[in-house]
Amino acid sequence: MALRLYNSLTRNKEPFVPIEKGFVGIYVCGPTVYADAHMGHGKTYVNFDVIVRYFRFLGYQVRYVQNITDVGHILDSGEDRILKGAERERVEPMELVERYTRRYFEDMDALNILRPDISPHAAGHIPEQIELVQALLDNGHAYEVNGSVYFDVSSWPEYGKLSGRRIEELEKATRTAPNQEKRHPADFALWKKSSPAHIMRWPSPWGWGFPGWHAECSAMSTKYLGQPFDIHGGGVENKFPHHECEIAQSEAAMGKPFCRYWLHNGMLMIRGEEMHKSLGNFITLRASFQKWPPMALRFFILNSHYRGPLDLTEEAMEAANKGWQRLLGAVNAIQWRLADAPDGDTDSTLLSTLENYRTRFIEAMDNDFNTAAALAVIFDLVRESNTLVNSEKAPTQDTLSSFSKLYHELVEEALGLKLDTEKDSGMVDLSRSLIDLLMSVRQELRQAKEWEMADRIRNGLIKRGVLLEDQADGTSWRLSQAGSPSAKTDVE
Repeated sequence: MALRLYNSLTRNKEPFVPIEKGFVGIYVCGPTVYADAHMGHGKTYVNFDVIVRYFRFLGYQVRYVQNITDVGHILDSGEDRILKGAERERVEPMELVERYTRRYFEDMDALNILRPDISPHAAGHIPEQIELVQALLDNGHAYEVNGSVYFDVSSWPEYGKLSGRRIEELEKATRTAPNQEKRHPADFALWKKSSPAHIMRWPSPWGWGFPGWHAECSAMSTKYLGQPFDIHGGGVENKFPHHECEIAQSEAAMGKPFCRYWLHNGMLMIRGEEMHKSLGNFITLRASFQKWPPMALRFFILNSHYRGPLDLTEEAMEAANKGWQRLLGAVNAIQWRLADAPDGDTDSTLLSTLENYRTRFIEAMDNDFNTAAALAVIFDLVRESNTLVNSEKAPTQDTLSSFSKLYHELVEEALGLKLDTEKDSGMVDLSRSLIDLLMSVRQELRQAKEWEMADRIRNGLIKRGVLLEDQADGTSWRLSQAGSPSAKTDVE
């Protein structure tokens, strides 16, 4: 089955056909860097990171562009988010931008999200945005009033084709006081006149000012990906007005389609409610990392389909963390057995079984990047590898390596769940030595008839996933349920 994805523009699941064979151009709306990234950002950028990773997994060359909004994102109050943040922290606007851009990428790194190929800043692409505005004025789709320029929605009959909203409905739904400069309440700013006191402003043919929020994404996406390009992504909350306005201004300016496929991921919920500071349920990624491992958070996000909402609760995160630890334990158990596995070829039947897991994984991901179904396949693989690791017949090095390679390919490369196998395998020798030491101490305690202390060591090892088997010729040990013993030496 070839890759099929849900196109928000056509409201259908469609086969993916790139504009250029073997190449995919992807643009995703990036953060407005006025404060720390929150859990909603985590969901969005994990979702699109997996999409980028999967295209590369399939062999495509990907150019991934994700912008940094550092000017023009206006609040309902009329204030620029960056200027408001700079005032809050008593710093220069660009100082605020630098601070939170760096912190944003640090948070993304913690979630093992690949850096975009290009991260253009809105403030660094003012000439391109002015050029876009001028093109819209020249072809009659925009008008200038007192140094500000607005897009005329009545000049573009297709306005609303992404969101399904009609201009007449938008006029009735307008809640804020009408802007007297606008011809229609749904008209949106392409360029805003600024006062001399406004720090972030640039000269333009219409006077000093700054671009509207929507202009940056049109200008930067087409600059680096061309028009049309393959995929535009972002949160469902940006479908209207941001993405709707992008389509209108881009297609009206150039007279051709903006992009082929629109992908929108669902929102993050906190116990069934949208996340808002006013509700007291706002969680930054940095705060969440204090409670849960970043990879457990990533696992939690991937355990649901990207297009659906995701409800964050303590119970859901605890379950996700247990699932992640189980997966990590299975992978590490393979590393443990590799240390002393005998030579030999992989059984041909087993190789066929592993290829079947790979095929099922691809089928799940080809179905609109269904990571939840893909993880279900991974846990079938976990059961298979646990059975192998705990079998009485020692698996060969080639067999264990085949499992390890498949885990790396599917879990780490395609899903981006960082397994840290190099780090963990580096602990194998130390952990084995500690287990052997405890077994030696236990044997001495048994010889001294200190049964209570000997049993305490045995029970402590069992809790850590290590089973001891006392036999006539000595005691051996093995992992139970793919346990991953740590190097802790305290025994309960």
